[in-house]
Order: sequence, then C-alpha cells, then structure tokens
Amino acid sequence: MDLKNAVVIDVRTVEEYQMGNVPGSINIPLDSIPERLAEIKELNGPLIICCASGARSNAACGYLYKNGITDLFDGGPWTVVNSRLNN
Repeated sequence: MDLKNAVVIDVRTVEEYQMGNVPGSINIPLDSIPERLAEIKELNGPLIICCASGARSNAACGYLYKNGITDLFDGGPWTVVNSRLNN
C-alpha cells in the first residue's frame, strides 16, 4: 500500500485530536463511525486508521472491514503514522 496517497482517519475524540494530529487527517471519533459510514465509503484511496494507542483503530478497522471497506490499514498510534508519512 502506498501510504503517501492514503487518507488518514483519526478515531480519537475531538479533544484528543485537537491536541495533536497527522496533518491532513480526518477526525471521525470511533463512536461516530457507524453514522458516518456512507461518508467514509466515499473517500478515495486506501485508508489509514489511527488513534492514541492502537486499540480504537483496531476496533474501527474491524467494523469498517465487516461493512465492506477492505482497502484499509490499521496504523495504530497517530504519532507512528505521522512519523511514517512525514519522514
């Protein structure tokens, strides 16, 4: 997967996201994913899902995969994703 062309979705809370995030990422808190599923399905390119530690991104990836979104990657902590995309 070419991570440079991926869409990063950060599933942390709005407050957590505002304290630091991957530039250009989209904040969709984990509990908002079901209601925003149609929006997520319309995003182009592979998806990288991240959070604070990896637990919420793993849960989000499982939900998205079960709902037909298969071009995705569990990035784990947002700091790791940020480092990989911006180095």
